[in-house]
Order: sequence, then structure tokens, then C-alpha cells
Amino acid sequence: MPVTSPSSKQSSALHIALAGMLSLAVVMGLGRFAFTPLMPMMLHESRLNLQEASWLASANYFGYLLGAVLCMLQPHIWKRYHYPALSSARMVRIALITIAALTALMALDSPVSWTYFRFITGSMTAVGFVYTSSWCLAHLAQRNASTTGGIIYAGPGVGITISGLFASVMVAYDYHAAQGWCAFGLLAAIATAIVWRVFQDDETSPEITHQQASIILTGGTNSEKIALTAAYGLAGFGYIITATFLPVIARAALPGSIWPDLFWPILGIGVATGAILSSRIPSRIDQRQLLIVCYVMQALGVVMSNWSPTLFGFAMGSILVGLPFTAITFFVMQIGRNLHPQSAASMIGLLTASFGACQIAGPPVAAYLLSKAANHQQGFNWALDLAAVSLLAGAVIYVAMIKNHPHRP
Repeated sequence: MPVTSPSSKQSSALHIALAGMLSLAVVMGLGRFAFTPLMPMMLHESRLNLQEASWLASANYFGYLLGAVLCMLQPHIWKRYHYPALSSARMVRIALITIAALTALMALDSPVSWTYFRFITGSMTAVGFVYTSSWCLAHLAQRNASTTGGIIYAGPGVGITISGLFASVMVAYDYHAAQGWCAFGLLAAIATAIVWRVFQDDETSPEITHQQASIILTGGTNSEKIALTAAYGLAGFGYIITATFLPVIARAALPGSIWPDLFWPILGIGVATGAILSSRIPSRIDQRQLLIVCYVMQALGVVMSNWSPTLFGFAMGSILVGLPFTAITFFVMQIGRNLHPQSAASMIGLLTASFGACQIAGPPVAAYLLSKAANHQQGFNWALDLAAVSLLAGAVIYVAMIKNHPHRP
């Protein structure tokens, strides 16, 4: 069945949600996380070492932070330089094309260029995520199908799962990392071609306004905003070490096993499942309570490989880290809009910056601990323990928020 434009009569909420899912599969699953399943191959081929891999990952995450800030400031930038602002649909297209091209270019044997490629890809990842979300959610709201948005946020999990399975097959058949980057670039290009006609401007393209929100924005105190920002930042640090090094850690703990390369797609399945489940939770429930559960669940998943470096431990850890991944972002962004209704974009930008900054710190901290440890296993154990503690600290912040600030439905 051909994909149609949202302005056509044949289009449906499902078309839009599926297009958003594919877009985020490219943007997040490939643009942001393709490096994770390919890193063991690059290490095995001596194309880089663990310290270099850590800094390469940070370049992508720093690009994501910059991209998020630019998205927040985009209208002011265009206005200052007297250029018309680009539409959300065009921004999505630009992001998808750029990510597909730069992913394929990672196949070049040019370590110096890799840093720039991953940095720019990270920036386009943020652009693609923000504008895919805004464009799709606006069209779904126009069709009274906002709950279908859960399908969109299954995209990162779908991308992680597909990239992980592809990497597992390539390892089994002794493919090189360069071939993996080319394959992922091709996958991104195919997905871009599929959704290209969906993401286009039309006369009825709706704009998201605060008045369209289905919840009552009540506002919050500065202490609540600071607490939420700090807690969300801790989540960024808490998950990123697992999200960056999971296949490497698993390979070291289970040498010769066929399973280490499959734990990453298992995590992706958890991400996709959690996205859909989180959209089904009634809004009357205090989302801070849900976040406490999510943080504790993810902390358990992070240290599971330390407690039980076995097939069961890694599989269960992957599921526990993946399930709350999108749910945490989903709940935090809704709380942020409630706390700062007069300028929701600024609050969301602040939250994203906090998450991104702490996320950037993860790989360098892991690299430092690896350099101080007696061996790589000990270094990763220290890093994962620290990540779990940061998640538990975030959960404690939500407990304090609930105690000091009653729930406002």
C-alpha cells in the first residue's frame, strides 16, 4: 500500500504514526545508537581502542545536546537573520538525509573524520527527534488520535532492534565494521524514501499550541523545576554507559558465546514495548510515582550484569534498562510542561540540555575508571555501579518532590 500525504483523504492516523516510528527508528536507532553494536567489531579490527570509542560516543552525545538547544532557539535565529523559518516537515527531511549519508560515510578509514561525522549526526538526531515529534503529534491531534502517539515512540526501539540483529548476523559471517556502516546507511536511506511523501508541507498543516493540550497546566515552583531538571539529568548519566558499552561488556563476560551481540536488540525490544505501554497509563496517576518505579527498574537493569554476568543476567538487565527508557522521557516532558506552562518550550529545552550534558559525561567517566582499574571488567563494574547510584539518587529526588509538592492532576 503506498504511503500517502497527510493532506490526502486516504491518509490516516496510523499512516502518520508509522511514518513517525520509521523516522525515529532512523534518527535514534541508527543516528544515535548504531555505534553501539558496531563498536565491538571496530575494537576487534583495532580501528580504535576503548578510550577512543568513549570519546567518539561523547562527540555524538555532545552533538545531540547542541542540536536540542538549536531546536529551541531556531525561531529566534531565523528571525534575527531575516530568514523564513523552515517547516517541521522540511527539518525532518533534512535530518533523515543527513543521518543516512553520514552513517554510510563512517565506513571511510578516517578516524579524524569519524569525530566530525558522529558530532553532526548527533545534532541531526536531536533535530529529527524534535521535529518528527512536533509534526506527527500535531497531525494526530488534528485527527483526534493523540493516543496513537505511542506507536511513534516505539521507533527508537525498532531501530535499536534492527541494527542489533543486523550486527549479530554480520559478526556471525565475519563482516567488517565498514560494511556494517554501509548497511546501516542503506537502511536509513530506504526508510527515508518510504516516509518522504508523508513528511511534506500542506495548507492544513496544524500548529501545536498550549491551548490544544488535553491537560490543565497549573504551573509549579522553582524548587520543583530545579528538582525535575536534576533528576532527569541523573537519568541521562544512568543509562548511557549501558547503552554505549553493553555488547563490549557482554563479550568480555561471555567469551565465545553467540549471545552477547543479541542483548542490544533485546534492549531495543524493551524500549519499543515500554513506549507503547507508557502511553496506556491513565493520566490520573501521579507521574512522579511512575518515574520512581522507572528509575529503580533501570538501576536494577544497569547492575544486573555485575551481580549476574550470565546469559540470564544480561538478558534481564537489557529488558530492565530498555522498558523504562522512553517512558522516563515521556513522563518527564509532561511534568515539565505542567511546571512551566507559560513557556513550555524553554522548560523542555532545559530538561533536554540537562539530560544531554549528563549523558555526555558517561563515556569519559567510564574511560577514566577503565584507566584506573586493574582490568576492563573491574572498570566497567565501577562505572555501572556509579550509574545505578545516580539513578537511585534521581528516584530519591522524586520521593522528595511528592512529599513537598502534592499531586496536581
